[in-house]
Amino acid sequence: MSSTRRTAVAAGVFFLITEIAAIAGLVLYRPVLSDANYVAGAGADSRVLLGGFFEVILVAAVIGTAVTLYPVVKRQNQSVALGYVCGRLLEAAVIIVGTVGVLSVVTLRQDLAGAPGADKASLVAVGGSLVAIHDWTFLIGPNFVLGANSLLLAHLMYRSRLVPRFIAVLGLVGGPLICASAIAVMFGLYDQLSAWGSIAALPVFAWEVTLAVFLILKGFKPSPVIAHDIRPAQLHAGASAA
Repeated sequence: MSSTRRTAVAAGVFFLITEIAAIAGLVLYRPVLSDANYVAGAGADSRVLLGGFFEVILVAAVIGTAVTLYPVVKRQNQSVALGYVCGRLLEAAVIIVGTVGVLSVVTLRQDLAGAPGADKASLVAVGGSLVAIHDWTFLIGPNFVLGANSLLLAHLMYRSRLVPRFIAVLGLVGGPLICASAIAVMFGLYDQLSAWGSIAALPVFAWEVTLAVFLILKGFKPSPVIAHDIRPAQLHAGASAA
């Protein structure tokens, strides 16, 4: 397997991990996000902590996609490729801030909720503030910044023809759409976890999944961007056959 093929597979795996980890984290966080009195109740701490673990995996995979693809896509446009790497790092940083907020609710519940003289109303207020931090980071990171990152990478893939054009078009459409949806949510037009929010997220979800599957199964398409990687491999194969 050539180094370019290994890069494609690694990037595809990282993209699949981001989807799985993001969904798992959101599902596992549900008790904290949906129960305003979580910090003062019995809690489901093990479940929430597992959600935090998946979020850490998500952050690592988000960074992994950028680091893995950069050596290839920079050959198309180094400035845009560097912007993609920086955007993914920003996205990862925002996600981890939200993760710390949710995990802090667990610590608050464990350390203070059962303490003598604890003010339940104050604890609930602090817990609600920490959840609000998560909600805002979830809107900015995996929505607005993700949309911008998707647009940058899709542009690089479209111009370089490293993947089929229809896959790149999904990113070119999905990126701006989820950014627009994040702005709509920010100004209260609809809730993030709503039918409209889900519809707006579908194209970018399809972009990442189809990109991941194609890279894992097929690798990069022949392109001038990777021509100097393919030719040595072909020459080596011809020499071996001779």
